[in-house]
Amino acid sequence: MTTPRTAAPATSAAPATSTVAAPPRWAVRAAHLAAVTALPAGLWRLGLVLGWHGGYTDAGYHAVGFTGWDAVWPLTLSVLTEALALLTLGLVRPWGTVPPRWVPFLGGRTVDPRRVVLAASLGAAALTVLWTPFLAWWAMPHPNMTPLGHLLVGFLYLPAVAWGPLLAAVTVSYHRRHRTTGA
Repeated sequence: MTTPRTAAPATSAAPATSTVAAPPRWAVRAAHLAAVTALPAGLWRLGLVLGWHGGYTDAGYHAVGFTGWDAVWPLTLSVLTEALALLTLGLVRPWGTVPPRWVPFLGGRTVDPRRVVLAASLGAAALTVLWTPFLAWWAMPHPNMTPLGHLLVGFLYLPAVAWGPLLAAVTVSYHRRHRTTGA
């Protein structure tokens, strides 16, 4: 006598779905803007690694050292900074609620919105504390830079000042959308 077989649980179940409301248009725009705030400074650092003096005097450029192994730090900083900036898009995209299946440990599962809000809030606070003093860039002397380079670098880093407040605003939107749905 054979016993009936029960079906094994499906291991490739469909990803969790979410009933979270769509983000408001202003939040989507703010998230995209936040994602590009780090780009000008990152491109400037990449240019330095490639040999462009980027506003430094010859002596200043060589003193900072952007060649050989010393180039690893600015390259790593540029890539990580932009990757973190792009994470802001997760607050207005479905993958910010249910990450794609290929993401280790989280893929296909609904993330806890409280943890997302906590991480994004801490990030927004840290970015604001880190970048707000940069508003005084032009008041500080930079003897290793040319006057034009000093001006250029100031404008290239200025968008980063907006990153923290933009992330905070998008985080508030994410929190409100997830709080109202009870997710």
